[in-house]
Amino acid sequence: MRLRVLALTLLGIGCLSVPPAAQPSAERSAAELMDAVMWNREPIGGPFALTDQNGTPRTDADFRGKLMLVYFGFTYCPDVCPTDLLQMALAVDQLGQAGELVQPVFITVDPERDTPEHLKGYLPQFHPRFVGLTGDVTAIRAAAHAFRVYFEKVEWDDRSGYTVDHSAFIYLMGRDGEYLGFFPPGTPAERLAETIRPRLTPNR
Repeated sequence: MRLRVLALTLLGIGCLSVPPAAQPSAERSAAELMDAVMWNREPIGGPFALTDQNGTPRTDADFRGKLMLVYFGFTYCPDVCPTDLLQMALAVDQLGQAGELVQPVFITVDPERDTPEHLKGYLPQFHPRFVGLTGDVTAIRAAAHAFRVYFEKVEWDDRSGYTVDHSAFIYLMGRDGEYLGFFPPGTPAERLAETIRPRLTPNR
């Protein structure tokens, strides 16, 4: 089990904690999607239509004019997700006033539990400017497909609950929604801010 957790961590897969009983595999394997992101083999990003923590419909077009830090995860994730969300929040603060030009976005891969109301209580623990997005499974899968995100619901052996295996990259998107790059899980706030800062100048 420890070897599998390590392998998933190195691939950018987060939130696997205790031995699960695997469900049928997703449409594309984790390895395929990791390869697409890490080696820039396929386009990343695209349109999505979801609902924010206030119950307001949101699309990708709502965020034009700002850089976006986009993260796919779920609120019941015990370790990887909260760690990365915290680093995103710290990076926005480290950018000072210029951080107002960066929009941190959290898109759940667990819409069954991550309702707008739940996101509204969860995200302010990290930063008041976080936008949390959820929707039905079809809408979430469409958004995940656009960003080449792997996720799969995994039931516990005793059927007492479930977790969600998922890729855990932080995506940096430009003012026009263009893909600028990704950060691996565990990237410190200082590195995030250092990479984002040059992009905040008018000609970038």
